Amino acid sequence: MSELISDIAAARAKLGEEPCDFALILGSGLGEVAGELVTGAGVPFSELPDCPARSLIPGHGGQVFPCRFGKLRGLVFQGRFHCYQGLSAYQAAWPVRLAAVLGVRRLVVTSAVGAINRAFAPGDPVFVEDHLNLLGDNPLRGIEPPVFADLCHLYPTELYPQLADRAEKKGIVLRRGVLAAMSGPSYETPAEIRMLERLGADVVSMSMVPETVLAAGLGLDILGLALVTNKAAGRSDARLDHREVLNVGRTFGATLRQLLPDLLDIFVARPQINTVSTF
Repeated sequence: MSELISDIAAARAKLGEEPCDFALILGSGLGEVAGELVTGAGVPFSELPDCPARSLIPGHGGQVFPCRFGKLRGLVFQGRFHCYQGLSAYQAAWPVRLAAVLGVRRLVVTSAVGAINRAFAPGDPVFVEDHLNLLGDNPLRGIEPPVFADLCHLYPTELYPQLADRAEKKGIVLRRGVLAAMSGPSYETPAEIRMLERLGADVVSMSMVPETVLAAGLGLDILGLALVTNKAAGRSDARLDHREVLNVGRTFGATLRQLLPDLLDIFVARPQINTVSTF
């Protein structure tokens, strides 16, 4: 793991020597989703080794918090980095690299997304069952020797029925679908959304995929959970606006907060599935 982060000792000095069991990466406007689990003060991204960029996108707090779920210790990344900041997919997946060297074996990645599927509406949580990587980059590119990660079972679709059942008991409809990752930062055109629909995408995002693919290459177990914050381009008459995305994320983040204990109980507490790799 030493090649993932240049100064592991510095990372442990900031975030604790005790190994972590799981990590949460929270997307645009979703920084408060794990509030009840947080057990201590946050550490700014900029104070941690190999932080890939100084600037943060609005809606991304840029801190790592310690947290606990039962006896399990975890990390909460309040925000993330994106390829549209001029970063490679490997650089954008920095939270995964940091989490891996701190012992994390289970990763929950969230994202604010636009709805391509006409049945989806703002506020809907979506269980990610697969993805289309249209970023033009792969976080495993350039690693020697090459990491030929199998992505056939990247997302644990077998957990969806149980999680959907628990969500239903809370009055929440948990969608499931395919996420398309686009590079941004411009929103997609209506023609691009029609293309993505034909390719089988249900939602569109500018994140998540670098993190989940790198995590797969490292042998981590991954679960992707998205929150629809807007209709995709051409799906409504409203103009797309990042501020509105953040507002909806904050408003409906409570839905994900309600799902989080069940998600962690079902996903984090189960036996390890993948074999951890050190490249």
